[in-house]
Amino acid sequence: MIAANVNTIRERITRACARAGRIPSDVTLVAVSKTFPWENIAEAVGAGVTDIGENYVQELLAKRDRLAGRPIRWHFIGHLQRNKVRALAGWVALIHAVDSAPLAEEIDRHAGRIGRTQEILVEVNTTGEHTKFGVQPDQAADLVRSMAGLQHIRIAGLMTIGPFLPDPEGSRPMFRSLRLLAGELRGLRQPNATMDHLSMGMTGDFEVAVEEGATLVRIGTALFGSRVKRT
Repeated sequence: MIAANVNTIRERITRACARAGRIPSDVTLVAVSKTFPWENIAEAVGAGVTDIGENYVQELLAKRDRLAGRPIRWHFIGHLQRNKVRALAGWVALIHAVDSAPLAEEIDRHAGRIGRTQEILVEVNTTGEHTKFGVQPDQAADLVRSMAGLQHIRIAGLMTIGPFLPDPEGSRPMFRSLRLLAGELRGLRQPNATMDHLSMGMTGDFEVAVEEGATLVRIGTALFGSRVKRT
């Protein structure tokens, strides 16, 4: 079932790319596996998925150990507390949700201690909802500039979570605004801020996100099924 779901999602990404005049290979499927067992991840990897996203540090570490040796690029996509940075910095492929200078500094410090550069995304709250993390769009440039002196991080782009609406078109203005913001931030010409990636779009709205320029789509339910509530 998971392999069939992978194929269906890739077909939907391909069709969305065709509508937007994009190349499907420019969009990476990040399988969001929080609460799902490692066996499900192994099945997704067997179907060609290489990028796995987790929301909780301990769960990610446990699954990484169980799946050691598999061709997996691990993404941390949840809200990261500074006291958990040490467990991730320097080896995880991408940290998706950096929304403060102190968090960026902590990541830089731990990555520097092992001589690595950690790729991160700046999380932007494009919906204005108080229940969501992320820097406000008009504060994103100041946050990026505040990271200019950090030698062991690379700001690879931006991340956002669209509104949870029955019609995926409701997410389009937020995704478009993130794409435009990334263009503005490229104009800073900051050496450690390449702004190559837009992480946006989940099960309910990823096709709209692809049409608006997403390079990373975070898919859980459409891939693994209904999520088991975390206890």
